[in-house]
Order: sequence, then C-alpha cells, then structure tokens
Amino acid sequence: MQSELICFLVFCAAAVILLGVSLSRTRFTVQKIAMIGVMAALSFVAYEFFRIPNILGTGSSFHLGNTFTALTAMLLDGVSGGLAGAIGLSLADLVAGDPGYALTTFLLKMIIGLVCGGVAHRLCHLENRPGHGAARGGYLLRVSASALSGLLVNVLTDPLIGYFRNRYLFGQAEDLAGLVAKVASGVTLVNSLLSAACAVVLYLALRPALDRAHLLPAAPVRRPQH
Repeated sequence: MQSELICFLVFCAAAVILLGVSLSRTRFTVQKIAMIGVMAALSFVAYEFFRIPNILGTGSSFHLGNTFTALTAMLLDGVSGGLAGAIGLSLADLVAGDPGYALTTFLLKMIIGLVCGGVAHRLCHLENRPGHGAARGGYLLRVSASALSGLLVNVLTDPLIGYFRNRYLFGQAEDLAGLVAKVASGVTLVNSLLSAACAVVLYLALRPALDRAHLLPAAPVRRPQH
C-alpha cells in the first residue's frame, strides 16, 4: 500500500473520530433538528437547480449548495451546519446516481460545518451581536471570517479527497486524477467565495428575525471577571 494512501486513510480516520466526538457533545432539540432539515432541503435545491454541472468533463460543478452549510453552522453550531450540508448534498449525489461522490461529500461538508461553527462561536462569538457605530463594522468582519473559514478550508480538502476518491475508488490514472484535482481546486475556490458571500448576506438578514422568534440558541451568559 502506497504511503500517500496510508496518509489519506489516517486523515479519514481522524475526521471520523472528530465527528463522533462532536456529535456526542452536541445537544439536539426539536427546533434544531427542524432547522437542520430545512437547511438540508435548501442545500439540495441550491445544488440541484442552481448549478453549472460537469465543468470541463471533470465532474466538478459551479453551485451554491455550500451556502447553507456555512449559514447553519453560524446560526446554530458546527455539527448542525455539517449535517445540513452533508445530508442535503449527499442526497443530491445519490439522486444523480453517484454514490461514490456521496461518501466523500458527506465527509467534506462535515468538515466545512465544523470549521465554520468553531470559528463562528469559539473565536468570533457571533451570538454576541453589536450595538451601534464602529462595532457593526467589526461584526461584519467576524461574520465574513466565519463564513470564509470553512469554505476556504474546503478549497484544500475537496481536491485532496477528490483525488484519492478518483484514484483509488474510481480507478482513474494518476495523471488524470491529478488534472481533475487541479480543475476542481479552481472550481471550488469560485464556489467557496460565492457561497461565503451569500451566507454572509443571508446571516445578516435572518439572524435578527430568528432571534426575535426565539428559534436560535441563547447566547451564553458571560460572568465578569474579578
């Protein structure tokens, strides 16, 4: 077995372990499950009906399905965002008759969700909304950084995992798999930038309404330090 395949399998094992730990620490409510379902459906629709398929015959597509992975992660948490994208976009692959793609899609969307959720809630603290003035500009930067984090990570992970999928699961020649990965990296970059912009706009529009409707987790109470 080649060393590069061993490294890939170790990466996948680490990702599965991280997913299992994250799921075990996530509290699911009826509202949260319902929102995951809605966002998964929107991911499916955004991919299935608003995309340019099979760029240059590589199987890569321009689409906005990842928008709702990042959006859900910012509104709820990383696991919820990952599940929304993983369910919706893996289902789209299955409907298209591509079960091999569905397996890697599930993993890739979970990575996007976990990264976006971690940055949004552990680093940028999006649940703490700003008041007025300059704070609003800083909040926009935090929202943008949260959306971009997971989606830019996807620019690296999508071609990487896609290469190994095409090479070892689909049996593509090494040169062809490398060429497809290079095209996929460019397509993924465009997808990520467009999806991040859409996620930021939707987050800023939806967050106040969802807060008023009490459909989002409450912001944690921060005790003053003495």
